[in-house]
Amino acid sequence: MKRIMNKILVGTLAVACVSCTGNYLEINSNPCQPGDLTPDGYGLSSAMSNIAGCVISPDVNTAQFTDCLLGGPMGGYYADSKASGWDNTISNYNPTDNWTNVFMKSDRIIPVLYTNLTVVEKLCEESGDNIPLMIANIIKVAAMSRVTDTYGPIPYSQIGKDGKVETPYDSQEKVYDKFFEELTQAVNMLNAKLVDNPEYQLPSSADYVFKGDVKKWIRFANSLKMRLAMRIVYADKAKAEAMFVEAMNPENGGYMEENDHNAQWNYFMSGSNPIYVASRYNSAEGSMTGGDSHAAADIICYMNGYQDNRREKYFVKSEFGWPEYVGIRRGIELSTLGKNARKYSGINVAETDPVIWMNASEVYFLRAEALAVQGFTNPYEKSTAKSLYETGITKSFEQWNAEIGSYLECDMQPEKYNDPEGANSYSGTLSNITVRWNDGVSLDEKQERIIVQKWIANWTLGNEAWADYRRTGYPKLIPATSAGNKSGGRVDSERGARRMPYPSDEYVSNKNNVQEAVSKYLSGTDDMSTCVWWDCKPGI
Repeated sequence: MKRIMNKILVGTLAVACVSCTGNYLEINSNPCQPGDLTPDGYGLSSAMSNIAGCVISPDVNTAQFTDCLLGGPMGGYYADSKASGWDNTISNYNPTDNWTNVFMKSDRIIPVLYTNLTVVEKLCEESGDNIPLMIANIIKVAAMSRVTDTYGPIPYSQIGKDGKVETPYDSQEKVYDKFFEELTQAVNMLNAKLVDNPEYQLPSSADYVFKGDVKKWIRFANSLKMRLAMRIVYADKAKAEAMFVEAMNPENGGYMEENDHNAQWNYFMSGSNPIYVASRYNSAEGSMTGGDSHAAADIICYMNGYQDNRREKYFVKSEFGWPEYVGIRRGIELSTLGKNARKYSGINVAETDPVIWMNASEVYFLRAEALAVQGFTNPYEKSTAKSLYETGITKSFEQWNAEIGSYLECDMQPEKYNDPEGANSYSGTLSNITVRWNDGVSLDEKQERIIVQKWIANWTLGNEAWADYRRTGYPKLIPATSAGNKSGGRVDSERGARRMPYPSDEYVSNKNNVQEAVSKYLSGTDDMSTCVWWDCKPGI
């Protein structure tokens, strides 16, 4: 087992030394092939660790593309900060294929996921215990939901055991149906196992998330179902409500309520958190704020306005001296940063920090929106919207060990963005939303208030933030500058990118299937301005 894990870590650390600006697929090879396949725990540990690494990859280059350069900026958390050499970026809406193809074409995600799922399935057949496979399927849904939310329709139901995606595409609606089916099956089987054997646990060496605690996997699966149910609420409200209520049924084993239930992959005590490494690529000598990625102006403007005490947990203080916390505007002409990019606030993540998948705070905000905005008929919801909203905030402050003080009564608004260097200030009003709950306002204002606080609490989960932004229109984000929007008019600066285009290789290796998907499910347009299926809220 030590040999297996050492090989994985050596492979991960080796690619951490390579800059992301080269050709992604040429740089990377797959170090995560399963090890010893005997059903004695060693093969299971290796395979399950590899599967977990497909949610947010331990490979630095993969995580840089999916989270630092895509989800983080699109969600308003991170900003590109390399002043020269990046002429085609996702934030500028003119990325090259090797920036946008990673979720589908990285050999660290789908091939690793499905190859190792096959290993787990084989070991479970030999042992007669299907529980590891059910947990692996929960992780698969967590990983593949990020893929479909990036592109829309994807190959899913017909992907082979080798993870090759040269197969027909499913509509995003069908993909979500399959997610709900797989989560339901997993929850049912895990609960049944605990009825038969209440002390059952997965080997801790195979579980860097919950240390083998099956009850927590059940809570995560139900919470993930709630997240995905809310995602589709404007596309199919009846189905969203049914799945949400089903997940809250106490007979199904519960959902995240405490920070002890948080899903986070604690894999980096002997390695390096990939966001830590990627955000510090090309750091200036002596700089503590980062390199290729810094904190975005958007989230800092909200948190500065609210005088949020989580700022010191989220951000590295700026080198300007004042303001203490100031981010970089996303979607700018990067050359305007010059040599001063290092002075803006950085992303405060430690080398050994776990990567977060989902937290209890988010679940309280999901419940608040379901009750206050969507009006779900839910016999299992006994709290008020105000209580859920305030508990979500409180749980986040507790998670980050920050003093909440009088935050719940805050009536201040997000601050305007004044660029210390002057080139990229934003004169518009970002938002008038405050923290204090108000039952008497419109549904839209309730939704904005909930989503803003959910967004702040979900710090680092950029792909989730981007999905919420597209689904609801909140939080309101600073638009790209005129010079920074290089889409040639395809992407509206106010609305931002709605999806990523399919990898160019799909038009070679899977031509008929991708063309059918674009024609049938995307109205014939495969670009960043096209909405995915669930992105259909009226008026945004």
